Amino acid sequence: MLKLFEYNWQVRKDWFDWCETVDGEELMKLRTGGIGYILPTLYHIVTVEYGWICGGVQEKEIEIPSFEEVASLQQVKDLSARCHEELAPFVYGWNESLEDRIMIDITDEGEHEPHKYGEVMRHLIAHEIHHTGQLSVWSREIGKPPVTANFIGRGLFN
Repeated sequence: MLKLFEYNWQVRKDWFDWCETVDGEELMKLRTGGIGYILPTLYHIVTVEYGWICGGVQEKEIEIPSFEEVASLQQVKDLSARCHEELAPFVYGWNESLEDRIMIDITDEGEHEPHKYGEVMRHLIAHEIHHTGQLSVWSREIGKPPVTANFIGRGLFN
């Protein structure tokens, strides 16, 4: 599981680098599917991971700025770095004893839903991969090659 988090973090960095090569207007142009915009999708990826791990599983008091508060590429990159710094020790410290522990999610409707930590962590991996697939489609729509989705060749097992 750790290698998939590391993969996602590498791919996210690659998408941030990719964004540096794109006109800022393109990052905020409405598109079909998902969140609908490139930069808000990257913000969403970051805040969902941070919210579930730090706010949910670790039960920390967290503050997540609204997108409007961090609505530039550099600010979203900075937010990603801050969130990563806080949640990475938990991910790197993952062990089998955490798999079946239960966190309680409070839905938007106020319902309490129990989730196993292992289920949450794997959901986060799939969530990011899903959204980076959307970014790939949008990159092709603007005539730019997408970030590679290859797991192989990223040096994750060196």
